[in-house]
Amino acid sequence: MEVISFVALAAGLIIGLGALGACVGIGIMGSKYLESAARQPELMGELQTKMFLLVGLIDASFIIGTGVALWFATANPFLGQLAAVAAK
Repeated sequence: MEVISFVALAAGLIIGLGALGACVGIGIMGSKYLESAARQPELMGELQTKMFLLVGLIDASFIIGTGVALWFATANPFLGQLAAVAAK
């Protein structure tokens, strides 16, 4: 049963820390975008394109991490090993 509890704990950490990192990263990037757009308004369109591309990549990495965590939580590959140990 320890394996199941550790997998649940790890899935929670992956989702929670991934969300925290994505939110902080997007917040810092947004503030830097506003600073740079205020300094050089003529580059605002180019900077906005790059910012939205990076926001998509940051969100994609968080969503992939969430998918992996939920996959381990629902279709745990370690349960087979746990069943083999319990059968002995």
